[in-house]
Amino acid sequence: MAVQRVTVDLSRYPDLVMILLGMRVNALTGLRTLMGFGPRIATAVKTMPDGLLSHETFLWSLFPPHAGIRQYWRDFASLEAWARSTPHREWWARFLRDPGGTGFWHETYFIQGGVESVFDDVLQPIGLLRFADRIPARGAMFSARQRARAVNAEAFQGDPDLPPAVAENELDVPGA
Repeated sequence: MAVQRVTVDLSRYPDLVMILLGMRVNALTGLRTLMGFGPRIATAVKTMPDGLLSHETFLWSLFPPHAGIRQYWRDFASLEAWARSTPHREWWARFLRDPGGTGFWHETYFIQGGVESVFDDVLQPIGLLRFADRIPARGAMFSARQRARAVNAEAFQGDPDLPPAVAENELDVPGA
């Protein structure tokens, strides 16, 4: 029997965004952090927040434990609205103050072009971090909005002055 080949028509999604996310255990305490996030994320996306088209979880590796998520969003504005809402905003603020023995990263890909990413306490290079030059995610590169706009200025839509979900100056961590 011949292979059934299909493709997709994305014309209904001109501003499609795909985001890959990962959390990797860096220390034994990170197991509890990683296991605690799974059920909370599943509950949060079960209602399919506005703009979320698909949410999938998977395992990057067992040793060390490294879980992943792939999400498709109608547009960056929808993704960003969810990231600024409860419970995500609280999770993110808590993580930035104390990663709980884990490292976190995400890479966001825009159908109109451009990629933005961040890597927090990622000890082993993964994805774009394996080959691209590293720059500090501070100042003008602190928020996903600022990074997305920097790499995708022509296609970026939205208020360029909207502050990040968690402001850099809200963190009481030295060098954050």
